[in-house]
Amino acid sequence: MDKTCGSADEAIADIADGASLAVGGFGLCGIPHVLIQALLARGTTDLETVSNNCGVDGAGLGLLLAAGRIRRTTGSYVGENKEFARQYLGGELELELCPQGTLAERLRAGGSGIPAFFTPAGVGTAVADGGLPWRYTPAGDVAVASPAKETRRFGDREYVLEHGITTDFALVRAAVGDRHGNLVYARSAQNFNPLCAMAGRITVAEVERLVEPGDLPAEQVHTPGIFVQRVIEVGPDGKGIEKRMIRTEG
Repeated sequence: MDKTCGSADEAIADIADGASLAVGGFGLCGIPHVLIQALLARGTTDLETVSNNCGVDGAGLGLLLAAGRIRRTTGSYVGENKEFARQYLGGELELELCPQGTLAERLRAGGSGIPAFFTPAGVGTAVADGGLPWRYTPAGDVAVASPAKETRRFGDREYVLEHGITTDFALVRAAVGDRHGNLVYARSAQNFNPLCAMAGRITVAEVERLVEPGDLPAEQVHTPGIFVQRVIEVGPDGKGIEKRMIRTEG
């Protein structure tokens, strides 16, 4: 039952080229930056990521992106990352855009064993009708476009079918975890971390503080250990600021 690993390198050692990853965080809040750095150092490539956003230039998943390690990504927000825009518009990166609430529910559904669900989000738009550019050619033409999705009427409202998401691995960050994999997230770091933890077939958690089983009150646990296979203690350092605003007097 002791799920702790001695290092980040050990925890991600079997993430192979071409693996799919659900990665927690929102902007730079709650991102598993130690595990991302370990993947970068290991040279793992051709990755498919699922995350709210793909990091920023120079931080988070943006590091893997800049190194050319990500082949495809699914997310709901792609701003704040010039390299992301360059790769996507240049035909180097495939992108599946998804409404943020739908993305959250797709991860939760996948982790709950629910293959698909109907939602009103996206009805009447290219999300449902298809045609969103997933990949461009280097010349700027659409090489791959999103397919049309099944729609169905319930009562007096139209809904679109969305599929649950599961991935080979999930990388998450928590404030506190125990050796059984139970996790507690601090404040807004709860964002996508609990959902990604559910969606990964193998979930790796980096925690700022490791405690013994029984130290965490059951009612305070955000992610039960049944969803987590590996835990590493990384300490509290390394948190970034996405936008540093400096006020000048006068």
